[in-house]
Order: sequence, then structure tokens, then C-alpha cells
Amino acid sequence: MTDLFTPFDLAGLRLPNRIVMPPLTRSRGPEDAATEQVALYYTQRATAGLIVAEGSPISNEGQGYLHNPGIFTRAQVEGWRLVTDSVHAAGGRIFLQVWHVGRISHTSIQEGGRAPVSATGRAAKGSMAFGRNERGEPDFVPASKPRALATEEVERVVADFARAAHNAVEAGFDGVELHAANGYLFDQFLNPLINDRTDRYSAATLEGRLRFTLEVVDAVADAVGPGRVGIRLTPYGTINSVPPFVETEDTFAELGRELGRRRIAYIHVMDQTGFFNTPEGQKPTSEAIHGLLRRWRRDAPGVALMLDGGLTKARATKFLADGLIDLAGFGQPFIANPDLVARLRHDWPLTKPDRATFYTGGAKGYVDYPPYRPEAAAKAA
Repeated sequence: MTDLFTPFDLAGLRLPNRIVMPPLTRSRGPEDAATEQVALYYTQRATAGLIVAEGSPISNEGQGYLHNPGIFTRAQVEGWRLVTDSVHAAGGRIFLQVWHVGRISHTSIQEGGRAPVSATGRAAKGSMAFGRNERGEPDFVPASKPRALATEEVERVVADFARAAHNAVEAGFDGVELHAANGYLFDQFLNPLINDRTDRYSAATLEGRLRFTLEVVDAVADAVGPGRVGIRLTPYGTINSVPPFVETEDTFAELGRELGRRRIAYIHVMDQTGFFNTPEGQKPTSEAIHGLLRRWRRDAPGVALMLDGGLTKARATKFLADGLIDLAGFGQPFIANPDLVARLRHDWPLTKPDRATFYTGGAKGYVDYPPYRPEAAAKAA
């Protein structure tokens, strides 16, 4: 029977187990580049079947968090090379999530204090970026009003994604994951209640609302090969000011079919059902998400399916055994349990992460979580 510890062939990349460390923003790059401490953090977790490193901005324009290692300068490529060399030396496999936040940014992060860009010129009311407050201190601040990208500018953004993917492979990553989830730039094109364009990227038609996403997928696949491309989606997700829309199922079902035709490595779905900052009354249902996974299994054969968000060992094992998914992501558990694979295998207790240290910088709450010591636990008992 397939379970969490069954190996998996991900488009030619052999994974020793089905346990994935999904991308987790930690704001530990003081110069917006990965450091030796970042390399240590990921290497501590290298027993995961696959690590998907934290969202990495494809450009300054695409950045929504301070101290978030990017992938668009030579220094950033070299910083990430520290990470990939270390993870590979420990026997791990690692993708990089490439990211453009669109309107979920702030003028304090943008070069010259300019407005963020998006599919729309409307602000994401109620959404926060991690920028600088009025005192110039790192802080969560309301997302600034964006500027809508001109039609001819969209091609530049697509090219930025392809360049970032090329840089990621140059930095030693085994592949890239497009961050098309959580209300960031892809969602701003996909959602017809955000996208108010009237050009060829208009969300008034299914073809128009999918166009940007598929152009990026094609450009990135051309740059690094489709087998090195994954994509993260949040169907029915509502965080970062994403309003629910009635065409959700049809939109994502067709997107899955198109991704299947392109033979990318995987589709990664984040289930926001229990996510801490999903607005009350707008939580998606797991049943709807599972329905889409079943449709993609049928319509996108050969594309691996990954799910994360509130998974337990029991739930993940059932979904794998039922064939609903191929890979299971455990986000916050990996923060506090660098040896999560061993803990799941042996049913050892899990340490709870300290949310207060998620974005504070430094080693505390980052690389100082110890592995489980069964001998010490036995003596304490």
C-alpha cells in the first residue's frame, strides 16, 4: 500500500518518501539573499522527500516581504547556491518557489517608493505586506494601492519569471514552483472579481483569465524544462482579499487540463480550510478541493498532485492510499520539527512552533529546534 514512506518518481527526480516541506516565508535574509544560516535551516530538514524553498521574488517589483531572499541578482543566486549545495550534500532534493506578490506589497519595499503593480489598479483592502512602518521599522503594513500593468508590460513580467527559473537552476535547485496561490499576482489575473481588465488578459472569458498563468508556465517550461516546473494553487482560497467567484470550479478544472497537456511535474494545492488568517465566513471546503483533485487526476494524467494544509499523518496516509494525492505537505510542523520524517515514521511527539518567532530574524525559532531524542524522553519518563 502507498504511504508516506513509499518512494516516488517526480518527473525523473527520485524522492525517497512522499513527505514534502512546502514553502514557508521566514524573512531571514537581511540583505534579501540567503545566508549560511538559511542553508543550515534547510539542511536540517533535508530528510524530506522534497523541500520547496520559501517564495523567492523574481524582481524587486515582485517583493512583498522584507528580508525575503530573491532570485534576480548575482548575490542572490550565489546565496541560494549555499543552500542547494548543502541540502544536496545531505542527500536532499529542493525546488525553489518563485514569486510575484502583485498588489500585496507596499511602497516602502518598492524601488523609489513606487506603487506595486497588479492586474488591476484597485487596492487589496484588508491585506498586509511586511514592509516598513512610519518609523522605518520592519512591520506588517497595509498593502499599497497598485498600478495596473499595461498590456505590453505583462510580457516583461512573464520574462522575469523565466529568468528567475533559469537563475534558480543555475543556483542548483532541482526545479521551481510557481507561486500562483494566496491572492498574489496569478490570482489577481485569474479572479474575475479582481481582474477588471479589458485587454487580452480580461477575466471576462475563461481564456483571458487563464492567459497570464499559462504564458508564465510556457515561458518557464521553455527555460528549464516542464519536468522541472510545479505550480501552487489555492482554489476557493480567500486570503489576501480574494473574493469567492462562481466560476471557480470551471476555471481551475480547465487550468488543470491545460497543465496536464504541458506535462509539468506537479500541481500543489494548499487547503485553506483551517488557515489562521482566512476571513471568517469565507473558509473553503475540503470536499470542493478534493473534487478538483479528482478531476485533475482524470484530466491531467502524469502530473503529480500535492496537498498541504492541516494534514496529519493519518489524513495524509488515507489520501495517498486512496490515490487522491501523490505527495503530502506539512508546513508548520517542519518549522519546529527538523526531523519530521523520523517523527512521523516512529510516531514520536511533535513540537509546536513558536509563531512569535516566524518573521523576527536570527536563529531563535529558526535553527534552534532540536531533533527528538527517544533516549532522553525515556529517561524523563
